Amino acid sequence: MDEKKKEKVPRQKMPEQEPQMRAKNFDEVPLGYTEELALLEAGRCLHCKKPFCVDGCPVDIDIPGFIKHILEKDYIAAARKIKETNSLPAVCGRVCPQEEQCEIKCVLGKKGEPVAIGRLERFVADYERTAGIVAIPDLPKPTGKKVAVVGAGPAGLTIAGDLVRRGHDVTIFEGLHKSGGVLIYGIPEFRLPKGIVDAEVEYLIRMGVRIETNMIIGRSKTIDELFAEGYHAIFLGVGAGAPVFMNIPGENLSGIYSANEYLTRSNLMKAYLFPEFDTPVARGRNVAVIGGGNVAMDSARTALRMGAENVYIVYRRTEVEMPARIEEVHHAKEEGIQFKLLTAPVEYIGDDNGWVKGMKCIQMELGEPDDSGRRRPVPIKGSEYLIDIDMAVVAIGTMANPIVPATTPGLTTNRWGYIVADEETGKTSREGVWAGGDIVTGSATVILAMGAAKKSARSIHEYLMSK
Repeated sequence: MDEKKKEKVPRQKMPEQEPQMRAKNFDEVPLGYTEELALLEAGRCLHCKKPFCVDGCPVDIDIPGFIKHILEKDYIAAARKIKETNSLPAVCGRVCPQEEQCEIKCVLGKKGEPVAIGRLERFVADYERTAGIVAIPDLPKPTGKKVAVVGAGPAGLTIAGDLVRRGHDVTIFEGLHKSGGVLIYGIPEFRLPKGIVDAEVEYLIRMGVRIETNMIIGRSKTIDELFAEGYHAIFLGVGAGAPVFMNIPGENLSGIYSANEYLTRSNLMKAYLFPEFDTPVARGRNVAVIGGGNVAMDSARTALRMGAENVYIVYRRTEVEMPARIEEVHHAKEEGIQFKLLTAPVEYIGDDNGWVKGMKCIQMELGEPDDSGRRRPVPIKGSEYLIDIDMAVVAIGTMANPIVPATTPGLTTNRWGYIVADEETGKTSREGVWAGGDIVTGSATVILAMGAAKKSARSIHEYLMSK
């Protein structure tokens, strides 16, 4: 097919559950491409001599290479091509913001819509898994070097896969009872089924990665103790899971959650499967979610599925400034989430039993841009009004957990408590210790944490082999 014809083939839509159906269940919303749709979409790729899409991928996937295998109908080869640099393709195909990474650089996007790279990645990863042909790559002979990875989230899992492929002995220490980090406790089942996370973790275990759960480094063991046990290098991928609140009157009333707690109860602790799991969680009828990121969308859509009649996204800027993915906002609107934009809570009102029953808000207008480049929201005097609610979820970001820095002498942190690490290598101020992901950058995306982990893997390998 010549380039002109390829430009005329429209980007293939993703089949999805109908909004009215999915708003009442926790099954995955996008259903995945059929083989026919995947071949049509793959056929749109121009196979550019200089593939700019690869430049946009934080984990260096050979995108034209895997798409070429799809066109040859060799889906297993396509999956293996992706796995040369990415151990979590089924996860990335679902939650990576491809529209801001690889797809934004696609030449087709200059005149029309870019190739749906993420949907194709998901297709081949799912094909490999459901076909049961997940092959373990050939590994080099052991180097005799031991690496400890702290945290089994996207960064920790990625660096473990990269280092074990280089012949190193890798053990991940995870504080929770399950591996996956934010993939398992933060992102809901309808966006990322937990069975898929488990399968990708199992792939790493089959490659030789050891995982010790219920191990809180800084409590169960310190970084110094890991070195004393014979580890030659340590990577810190502990995320940024400490909740942030607004510190407004009434915020400690019952029925007000941090998004961390609310999503962890629902996802990791399976509150949505009541009565099979009887994790206590409030089930509000009128729920306000404060914030405009993906975590806010996840919280709002979870509350809806837990039986809420009205769910409000309360965000102090306009939709243009919302950090959530366009797809997540679109899905939330389709499902009936109500958006109260240019609105900020100023106080929660409680009933006689100490439960929240209302939220006083103030309307905002946009002023001059702030440090983020977005126009700063300014309150409009005298515009306060009351919303009746019986539950609120605060999803305005997270902070660094201080446990590891507080118990690791010589580890430099910045004024917000995040670990200071070199952007290109992940090296920290402490000899033999690297860090990457949200504990360095603050809350960011899964794929950026994975990209940081890959840089650290290269640096750790050089360090170990020069010893």
